[in-house]
Amino acid sequence: MKPSTTVKVLDKGFVRLVEFMGGDEAVVSAARVCTGTGSKGEEKDRKLIEYLLTHQHLTPFEHSVFKFHVSCPIFVMRQWIRHRSSSFNEISARYAEVRDEFYVPERWRVQDARNKQSSSHSQAVDDRKCGQILEEAYHRSFTAYRKLIELGAAREMARFVMPVGCYTQFYWTINARNLLHFIGLRADSHAQWEIQRYTEALARFFSQRMPWTWDAYLKKGWTGSNPELDAAKSELVRAA
Repeated sequence: MKPSTTVKVLDKGFVRLVEFMGGDEAVVSAARVCTGTGSKGEEKDRKLIEYLLTHQHLTPFEHSVFKFHVSCPIFVMRQWIRHRSSSFNEISARYAEVRDEFYVPERWRVQDARNKQSSSHSQAVDDRKCGQILEEAYHRSFTAYRKLIELGAAREMARFVMPVGCYTQFYWTINARNLLHFIGLRADSHAQWEIQRYTEALARFFSQRMPWTWDAYLKKGWTGSNPELDAAKSELVRAA
């Protein structure tokens, strides 16, 4: 069955694979071009990919490229674009009117007692009440936005009232080397919960398009903490 090209994330977001170029074979070809050879069969090619990742010979992975279409809250996007080894184009609220799409979490978290920049799930938070307050704030913001537009205010100024929970969309192009680096940082439990969910979607696309590289990465490169990736790594270790 053909792999899906869209993964739903959070309540209204998604990650869509628009284009892909390269693959495991492209990594092998790039690595062996210096010796004038190509594929030597799956077993040796897989071992080569593992060797490259283990010893940090990473330029061959730059010849495989992913292009994604992403819909996510603005606060997630702001964390995303800190990774600058990629190409990024976002929808502009100067040219297009903002849509009535806002992120409302199912569960609320408390501030982590030990990590000042992190959070953790807790029964101490009233999810229903917090969600109600958030949705009311969103409604007020979007109502103010619409009124400013109706009064003739420019879109680039009316957007001032929009919160960071508003959804945005962008195209993102990145090579396999830098995507693995992104996954290593943003799938980890130290990253914010919401961007972890987006990164898991990216990881699924990577594993489908470059399965040899993905398996090698889990075994040799993944050192973070994430239930989905940890389970996949454990399965590989058991099968070895």
